Amino acid sequence: MEETKTEIRKYALQNAVRYENPPKEDAVLKKMLAEHPELRKDAKQISILVKEEIKKIKSMSWEEQAKELNRIAPELVAKLKEKEKREVGLPELPLVKGEKVVMRFAPNPNGAATLGSARGIIVNSEYAKMYGGKFILRFDDTDPVLKRPMLEAYDWYLEDCAWLDAEPDEVVVASERMDLYYKYVAELIKKGAAYVCFCPADVFKTYKEQKKPCPHRTAYEEENMDSWKKMLKGVYEEKEAVLRIKTDMASEDPALRDWVAFRVLKREHPRVGKKYVAWPTLDFESAIEDHLLGITHIIRGKDLMKSEKRQRFLYDHLGWEYPRTMLWGKIKMQEFGKFSTSELRKKIERGDYEGWDDPRLPTLKALRRRGFQPEAIRKFFISIGVTQTDIAVSMKNLYAENRKAVDAFASRYFFVRNPRELRLKDGQSFVAKALKHPSKKEYREIRSSNTVYISGDDFAKLNEGKRIRLKFLCDVEIENIEPLVGKVVETPLEDVPIIQWAPSEGIEVEVKKPGGIDKGIGEPLIVSELGNVVQFERYGFVRIDSVVEKGVVAYFTH
Repeated sequence: MEETKTEIRKYALQNAVRYENPPKEDAVLKKMLAEHPELRKDAKQISILVKEEIKKIKSMSWEEQAKELNRIAPELVAKLKEKEKREVGLPELPLVKGEKVVMRFAPNPNGAATLGSARGIIVNSEYAKMYGGKFILRFDDTDPVLKRPMLEAYDWYLEDCAWLDAEPDEVVVASERMDLYYKYVAELIKKGAAYVCFCPADVFKTYKEQKKPCPHRTAYEEENMDSWKKMLKGVYEEKEAVLRIKTDMASEDPALRDWVAFRVLKREHPRVGKKYVAWPTLDFESAIEDHLLGITHIIRGKDLMKSEKRQRFLYDHLGWEYPRTMLWGKIKMQEFGKFSTSELRKKIERGDYEGWDDPRLPTLKALRRRGFQPEAIRKFFISIGVTQTDIAVSMKNLYAENRKAVDAFASRYFFVRNPRELRLKDGQSFVAKALKHPSKKEYREIRSSNTVYISGDDFAKLNEGKRIRLKFLCDVEIENIEPLVGKVVETPLEDVPIIQWAPSEGIEVEVKKPGGIDKGIGEPLIVSELGNVVQFERYGFVRIDSVVEKGVVAYFTH
């Protein structure tokens, strides 16, 4: 019988750990009868045993369930990990024998990295690790106007990469390599593959729609080279001249007809100043860099398929082989909707947000300040993988992953928002002892007079004669509502509501959340957790951000 119970327990634990939910009776029973067909004649008795074991397991935390499973059946834990690796891992890359994989993530540093950026950083770096290859962080910062770079953002990206365990093997800044691009323009002009166009945008659009070449397309090499040198010297004004790559003006896709590779932008660049006035488009710069850096595989959004088609004309002109590409769809975080770095920057600059680490923002700086763990973000994006399907996911998925990371170490404390004073009639001053963490034999002391604070939410449920239990302290019978007075009950009852509380000597706590600010009172020991993630019981996880005169400011995690 004991052996049977142990078998049931391990399968129930396996079910609970795998799905992070209470074990399913049917699933456990079917598993037992499948593994031990001789027990089918006793199915009713086995069903009763299954219910008993599941009842015990339901009272355990996920971490306790995992620990117990590892103790009684480590082979099942190994199977779960192997299954998770197969199901959650990234798809294999197409490789040529002996090839060294080189991946890149190429942001425009016009603001802080967002969750969208994290996906690119994590997946590209993970592929480089999988194949013992190279991961390059390249700043595509050649638009000083529409997507003007921020000097601070360069370092922010490096910090974020380090935080995500995705430090690049090489860092490249496009704006510092302009002379390389100019060199290839000269080569393309000599090949008759590029020309300087003086058509106003609307005029060239007419030619394009009619599938006809513009008059400048047939200019001689010397004439084009002279015009190009004038572009470099700033002789022409903005929109007066552009450099175009020759493609096929009869192409069925208008976006592929003689695309712009360089334009005149007479604006100061935050990193290189006024050194250059002829700036490459992203299609040109990234195409050249992917070849120079030896990029073997590119992962790009499926909305950028036309970029690849334009760039392939360039590669054909130069006799290069294009990297292999993988396309993925967009990820929409339901709580944030559509967001762009440029829009976030505008809102921050006009004061809608406190900064790039405002808890309402989907930036890595904000998530880090809220107490998210980098390994949770890595697992989250690796589990999504690389798929062309557009995905809409909830932050709750990330919360679940992060909870597993922080729950194991986050100390527990009491915090009550919108506090209401409760006087304990005939009570004395006291020292309550409470566990700092359910899995550790470490206690915290909470000292108070006979006055404590409870949350406004709990207060709203009270009436005279109702009993409550102040966790780790005592049972109280409410005698009066206004003012709130309760009598300490010596003999506790079953099924009494258990609530958290704060001592009379508590500290002020302000919690900044994506949806607003909660204010209340917490235990004095919270001040010792500066910079740490803790759990406010019956409230959520928070990161203690700063210690102020009367207490602390915390950022809500989830």
